[in-house]
Amino acid sequence: MSSSPNGARNSSSQYSAELAFALTLADRADAISLSRYQALDLEITTKPDNSPVTDADKAVERAIIDAIATQYPTDGVVGEEFGTSGSKDRYWVIDPIDGTKNFLRGVPTWATLIALVEHEHVVTSVVSCPALYRRWYATAGGGAFVSEGVTHGADTGSASKNVVTRQLSVSKVSAIKDASIAYSDFQGWGARRPAFEKLLDSAWRTRGLGDFWSHMLVAEGAVDVAIEPSLALWDMAALDLIVREAGGRFTSLDGVDGPFGPNAISTNGALHGAILEAINKL
Repeated sequence: MSSSPNGARNSSSQYSAELAFALTLADRADAISLSRYQALDLEITTKPDNSPVTDADKAVERAIIDAIATQYPTDGVVGEEFGTSGSKDRYWVIDPIDGTKNFLRGVPTWATLIALVEHEHVVTSVVSCPALYRRWYATAGGGAFVSEGVTHGADTGSASKNVVTRQLSVSKVSAIKDASIAYSDFQGWGARRPAFEKLLDSAWRTRGLGDFWSHMLVAEGAVDVAIEPSLALWDMAALDLIVREAGGRFTSLDGVDGPFGPNAISTNGALHGAILEAINKL
């Protein structure tokens, strides 16, 4: 695999051009979001579902939509802030800032999530977390990678020397008693909450990391399970492919593969059946 200016290794899969484009989208997103991160004049409003949205969320998504319209005018878009438009056979799924509550409070674990879906399969993904100088990406059949030390505008050879890129592989832990489980919080579990709490009690280690970060740690092999009870497509699409290309599995809490359900479990694969059984004991 060859190296791109931002330190990422380009996939040799058939989606290498789309990945290269998605990485440029991430560069644009990082520049916008970092310029508004911890800004004293950050504009925050509340959406109908009572979740917060900032001017950065809207600006990032608008910039990505405009770039897609120029580069791939026949592709559709599914975005958190501006909705759905265009093709239903091939479309980009955008979460401009996953972890908006972290973003507006100055917690650095937030990211832009970008995914390309073809015929209901995610084929290209980028997750960019500029405040942590990390970027994860994958293409279908091309493997999953993380680049560490990524900074926006790293477009020179000297800058790219500071970026370390490595291929991802999930852990080999095979028993819940030995597993590290990451989750969002205790809200939204409904009737599954007792089973969820019992699952956490039976694990080796648990941490409420939440959002994209939990699932990327599964892909890195640092965490064995990530689980969230209530999500939307834009929260999951980019994560799904990266976890799977790292050798893991990504499903709904009901065990349906892919990011098209109402919630998500990502695991190293070896633990998946046991986690599904545990979480669905009502």
